[in-house]
Amino acid sequence: MLVIDAANGLVVSHTPAPRKRMFEDLETAAQAMREQEERKESIFRQSVEAEKNKEDLFEKRFAEALRKAKDLPDTKPIREFDLD
Repeated sequence: MLVIDAANGLVVSHTPAPRKRMFEDLETAAQAMREQEERKESIFRQSVEAEKNKEDLFEKRFAEALRKAKDLPDTKPIREFDLD
């Protein structure tokens, strides 16, 4: 609610709207916090597993790139002034 001075058109005072409660009681708030902690722990476990598998993934990519490099013939790279 705003209280405005009619003569000046300035805001004299205001009262903010009442805040809505996020949870009805302490038990539902505690339950929500437990669920949030479980989600955090799950995300952390997934990131740890991804880090463990990252090394294997990089080794596979390197082996594939090495195999492709061996299959390609060795050619001299073309330089710009060779094209003239």
